[in-house]
Amino acid sequence: MRRLAEVGITTREACGNVVRNVTGCPDAGLCSSQGFDITPHALAMSHFLLRHPDAQNFGRKFKIAFSGCEDKPCGLAMIHDIGAIAAVKEVDGQRIEGFKVYLGGGLGAIPQQAKLYSEFVPADEMLELAQAIARVFARFGEKKNRARARLKFLIGTLGIEEFRRIVDEERRKLPPDPRWESELVEAADYNEQPLRPPSALPEGPSDPEFQRWLKTNVRGQKQDGYSMVEVFLPLGDIAADALRELARTCRSYIDDTVRTTVTQNLLLRWVSNGDLPCLYADLERVGLAEPGAGRLADVTACPGTDSCKLGITSARGLAAELQAKFANGMGVIADREDINVKISGCFNACSHHHIADIGFLGSVQRKKSDTAPVFQVVLGGSTGKNGSSFGLVTGKGTRPKRPGSGPETHLHLHRGTKRRRKFL
Repeated sequence: MRRLAEVGITTREACGNVVRNVTGCPDAGLCSSQGFDITPHALAMSHFLLRHPDAQNFGRKFKIAFSGCEDKPCGLAMIHDIGAIAAVKEVDGQRIEGFKVYLGGGLGAIPQQAKLYSEFVPADEMLELAQAIARVFARFGEKKNRARARLKFLIGTLGIEEFRRIVDEERRKLPPDPRWESELVEAADYNEQPLRPPSALPEGPSDPEFQRWLKTNVRGQKQDGYSMVEVFLPLGDIAADALRELARTCRSYIDDTVRTTVTQNLLLRWVSNGDLPCLYADLERVGLAEPGAGRLADVTACPGTDSCKLGITSARGLAAELQAKFANGMGVIADREDINVKISGCFNACSHHHIADIGFLGSVQRKKSDTAPVFQVVLGGSTGKNGSSFGLVTGKGTRPKRPGSGPETHLHLHRGTKRRRKFL
């Protein structure tokens, strides 16, 4: 714990009825479609609310996300308690940075998209706003029934208009806090820099596997001569020795920062384009050059029954099987970028199955006195536009018990409503 603290990493409030880790776009600062770099604002929010006395009396957890733009899936603002999307407006010829703020999003057994709180909140008012929302949630939120203790249920009960009125009234009551400004000033010093100068990718023939990796795992930055490299970690796993080797490798190419992605991968930023062949060779040497990051083969799964006491099904087991099946297509299937698969071992949606093109969630099927773990299938969700579209539950998969039926999983589609039949 001390060694983690020495490099600015804490396990405090990673769990519990508090504000969890504040998240943001891994591409922030480098993406050409962003309004502005949200990194300093996410850092300031995280530091401000960590162990804040107004955020210690919740009935359940509270999640905050920052996104640099409205269209892409990097921040997933629409499924968070507070979702902040970068917005810019011009006032008297001056460019003002702020956020379009949504409140009360969430997945789980009762998924709900966040509601619009404000089209524009100036960036320097976000910490004050978050504190006021935390106080209102702590005062009015459910405490006894954990199943209804998230912010989305409080907003559903009060309505977004009344909730907005209460929050605005709470903001007027707040005593001024110098940290509203100081945390932003301190976070503004964050300035990620490249280790090596920009360069062009060498021309000429190269290994087909390198070309495939280049296509699926590398994307250009808005800064000329640099790229982001996504390290594909199947099932989100990396061994300790491989992680140490990756750290040593990174020190040769980038300055300081490696970011995590919502799809359980690692993102290397500010890689000079001329270094890409050598970086690929180094990653291949330690077994971390697998192509397909963010594509169909990059199946996201929660721990499921492997280690979670709430797990009903083996999410990781199904994910591993699907990854192996997709890989047999030699990239034709595995590298598709128009479909994603997410698997949760129960209804709690830790893998965001609601916003997957193809989602699975663990459930139980009962027949007389027998029960068996099964997967429900969710189709038609989307991570686009910050996770603004949820899929429909369409059926359950079971292993039939009749003799000679074989080991394959059978999918039973419920007819459901006319809407579902039309959708299918």
